[in-house]
Amino acid sequence: MIITIRKARLVFLILIAFSISIGLNAQSVKMREPIVKNIYTADPSAHVFQGKLYIYPSHDIETDASYGNDGGQYGMEDYHVYSMNDMNSPVTDHGMVLHLKDVPWVSKQMWAPDAAFRNNKYYLYFPARDKQNIFRIGVAVGNTPTGPFKALPEPIKDSYSIDPAVFIDDDGKAYMFFGGLWGGQLEKWQSGTFNPDDKEPGDKKPALGPRVALLKANMTEFEGVSKEIQIIDNKKSSLLAMDHDRRFFEGAWVHKYNGTYYLSYSTGDTHYLVYATSKNPMGPYEYKGILLEPVRGWTTHHSIVKFKDKWYLFYHDSLMSGMDHLRSVKFVELNYNTDGTIKTIEPYE
Repeated sequence: MIITIRKARLVFLILIAFSISIGLNAQSVKMREPIVKNIYTADPSAHVFQGKLYIYPSHDIETDASYGNDGGQYGMEDYHVYSMNDMNSPVTDHGMVLHLKDVPWVSKQMWAPDAAFRNNKYYLYFPARDKQNIFRIGVAVGNTPTGPFKALPEPIKDSYSIDPAVFIDDDGKAYMFFGGLWGGQLEKWQSGTFNPDDKEPGDKKPALGPRVALLKANMTEFEGVSKEIQIIDNKKSSLLAMDHDRRFFEGAWVHKYNGTYYLSYSTGDTHYLVYATSKNPMGPYEYKGILLEPVRGWTTHHSIVKFKDKWYLFYHDSLMSGMDHLRSVKFVELNYNTDGTIKTIEPYE
């Protein structure tokens, strides 16, 4: 159902009031502070470069678009870069580093970005709609972690959908993980070409997984075609499309801990961050559990980074604005159990 932003805000505030009425009061809900308060930021990609923590989020803005499954209310147009010397230091805003007007092929909606370092260069990866309204993935290059970044004139060949996340393994191989359902258009590429009428698989069919592509040494091209990542249960069966508590929706992120690869992602309409593990970066990945319980707001998007010998989860919620499409980045320490599983995080403990 499509509803206006005004009605969406009213519904959102009613839900918060209801939560309070059943005991989720201000004393029990210790709200972590956003790291940025002068603008709205979301989809944080956190990396350590040159001993400092850098965060590459998307930039939420006001929009008149109606709420709907195509994500039209998320009208982001540019990117800022932020840095922290340590987890208790002030957050530095290095300003706007890229705008959609700087990218010839982009029409609108510069969504969740990521960044990587190689070849003495910094690469900013970003999804956006092209002139045909199809999401592609672009790349911009800079000499420092904070840019300035200059976008290549065309998106990465054979790229599509949203949420690029680049993982560079210990052997130097670089992988891009990407994809997102609904507004992210992933289900519309099942035939290998864009079909606006394609739907998700039926409930009892295997759920669509994120895509992964090996990057060439230049970090701006795919080495061959991307492949779908299979996510399985503990019986080695693929997660089904009907399993909205566990199936992939968007926001794939891969990190490595004690020789194991961890694929974490959002389940979308059930609002969990969950994770799966593998001994191979390209999968298959076995589902393990919930990483983060639902936050206030619809979307959940994150990154995981090790900084000064501790692991951190960066994420966002909508508490500061009360609006789904105006989100704020936060972080929390992430901890592992002795068996390598991740301790589930309650965002408002």
